[in-house]
Amino acid sequence: MMTTLIKTTQDGRKLEVIGLAICLDGQLEAFELIEVKQHPNRRAILTAAPDTTHMAGRVTLTAAEAELVGEAFKEVEAQILANPAAINERFRIAAMWKAREQGIE
Repeated sequence: MMTTLIKTTQDGRKLEVIGLAICLDGQLEAFELIEVKQHPNRRAILTAAPDTTHMAGRVTLTAAEAELVGEAFKEVEAQILANPAAINERFRIAAMWKAREQGIE
């Protein structure tokens, strides 16, 4: 699985894109980025970190870091689309989530 280092936090933890997940120190942090302007706590975020444009879970990202995440996601998605087994796995996971939403376990 492809791993891309995005940044190292002030306390020394690594923020990485691993596959289609954003992980902080090896633990899942988010599956997507949220623009700060759409975040419910945008004022507090911008007060604490004025150069922040995106959030990955609890982690603030600058525009350049958010672009790195987007590029990493695009590379992984290109690899997935080139691999029939990965496509089948993605459909299986999507069907499982749809079943859970409908109350079928």
